[in-house]
Amino acid sequence: MAFVSSGYNPEKPMENRITDIGPRNYEEFYPPVIKNNLGKWLYHEILQPGVMVHVSESGDEVYTVRAGGVRLMSVTHIRELCEIADKHCDGYVRFTTRNNIEFMVDSKDKVQPLIDDLESRKFEAGSYKFPVGGTGAGITNIVHTQGWIHCHTPATDASGTVKATLDAVFDDFKNMRLPAHLRISMACCLNMCGAVHCSDIAILGYHRKPPMVDHAYLDKMCEIPLAIAACPTAAIKPKKVELEDGTTVNSVEVNQKRCMFCGNCYTMCPALPLADKEGDGIVLMVGGKVSNRISAPKFSKVVVAFIPNEMPRWPTMTDTIKKIIEAYAKDARKYERLGDWAERIGWERFFEKCDLEFTHHLIDDFRDPAYYTWRQTTNFKF
Repeated sequence: MAFVSSGYNPEKPMENRITDIGPRNYEEFYPPVIKNNLGKWLYHEILQPGVMVHVSESGDEVYTVRAGGVRLMSVTHIRELCEIADKHCDGYVRFTTRNNIEFMVDSKDKVQPLIDDLESRKFEAGSYKFPVGGTGAGITNIVHTQGWIHCHTPATDASGTVKATLDAVFDDFKNMRLPAHLRISMACCLNMCGAVHCSDIAILGYHRKPPMVDHAYLDKMCEIPLAIAACPTAAIKPKKVELEDGTTVNSVEVNQKRCMFCGNCYTMCPALPLADKEGDGIVLMVGGKVSNRISAPKFSKVVVAFIPNEMPRWPTMTDTIKKIIEAYAKDARKYERLGDWAERIGWERFFEKCDLEFTHHLIDDFRDPAYYTWRQTTNFKF
C-alpha cells in the first residue's frame, strides 16, 4: 500500500515510471555541430600537434584542441578545465580513453585564442597545466593503473613512474617527429588492469617473491577457502601450523615454484602480503599494438626483465625508455610501428640498436595458446 500512497498505480505499472536511473544519455552532451552532423563526416586531418579538424559533407567544421590530462585530478583542476570549456567551447569538453582532454570549437578563429589560453596556464613550478599535443606521429598521454595511491597489490607506483616517463619524453608529446604514433602504457602489477600487453612500450610492475604468510592472524582475518580458491595456479593449500607459544592454528602453505606473484591471494586475505622492497620492480615490454595496419595486432614482448624501484624519478627506467624511442625514431620507416620495426630488422638487431642486454629471461618460449588459438585480428573472417 505504500507504493499506492506514493502514486504508484498497480493497474498501470509503467505509468510515470522512471526507467533511466543511470547516467544521462551521452547524446545530450554532444556539441551542436557534432549532433547536427552525425554520420556525415567526410574526413579529418591534423593541422598541427594537438589540433585536428573534422569536415562534414554539409560544410560544417569542428576543430579539436587536445591537451594532456591526468588520471587523478583535483577538484580545483577539474573546475579550471570546465572554466576553459565555458569560456571557449560553450561548456562542452570531452576526455579520450588515454586521459587526454579535448576542447572542440566550430570555427578556426576560435582555435588560437584557445591554444594561447591553455598554454598560458602553468603551475607555480612552471610546468604546463594543459599542454597541447598528443596527436599523430608522436607520444600521446600514458594510460595507467592506480599504483600506490589506491591499489593494494602494486609492485611499483603508477602516477610516479608515468610522471617521470612523460617528463623524459615530453618533447615528443609536443611534436610529431616519430615514424608513427607511439603508445606507452603502465600497469603496476601483472594483473594488468591497464592492458599494457598491447602497447608499443609497456611499463609493468612485477613482484619477484611469493606472499609472506602471517600464520598467527591468517585464520582470524581470512576465510581460508577463499584465499586458496583465489590462486590461479593452485599454489596455496591448507595447513595446520604450530606457533611459537605451542598453539596450533589453521593456516596455509604456499608452493613457491607454482606461485606467479599475482597477489590474488592478498586480495582475499590481508595476512598474505606480497610487497617487498628488494623483490618488487619494473619490467619493460615493447612491440604490442591493436591496429591492423602493416601487420596484425600483436602482444608486447619483454625486453628488460627487471629494473629496481628507484623512487622518486626512476632514472634507469626513463633512460631505457628514452634509448628505445631514440633508436626507433632514427631507424624505423615512415608509418612503421615499434613492433613492426623490431620484427623487420630482427629482435637480435633490436637489442643491439637499443643498447639492451639480452638474457635467458627474455627467451619467448610460451606460444600456445595465446598466439595460436586466440584471435589476434579485428578483421572479420567468414
